[in-house]
Amino acid sequence: MGSGLVVIEKEMAVTHKDFFRSLPNALQEEECNVDGYSVRISGANGIWNIELGPEGTRKIAHLSLPRTKVKLIFNNYSEMDLKKVLERFDRAFQRAGG
Repeated sequence: MGSGLVVIEKEMAVTHKDFFRSLPNALQEEECNVDGYSVRISGANGIWNIELGPEGTRKIAHLSLPRTKVKLIFNNYSEMDLKKVLERFDRAFQRAGG
C-alpha cells in the first residue's frame, strides 16, 4: 500500500441524482455506504470516500449544464491501485454526445 492521503477534486456535469445512478458502474466488487452526499467505499485495496458539493449550473452561451463539485479521498492507496480506480471512475461517468 502507498502512504498518505490523496485528495482529488473534480467539477462534474452531473446532478446528485445522475451521480448516484452512475456510481455502481464505478465500483468493482466494492461495498459502499451512502450517508447523504457522502459515500464510503471499501474494497480489497482500501477505503476511499466521495463527497459531493452542492448542485449548481454552468452556463455556456445559451446552454445550461448541471454542475457538482466532487471530492475523492484516498487513504494509503498505491499509485497503481489509485490509477485503476480513477480510470474506472472517469469511464463510469463519461457521456457521449451525438
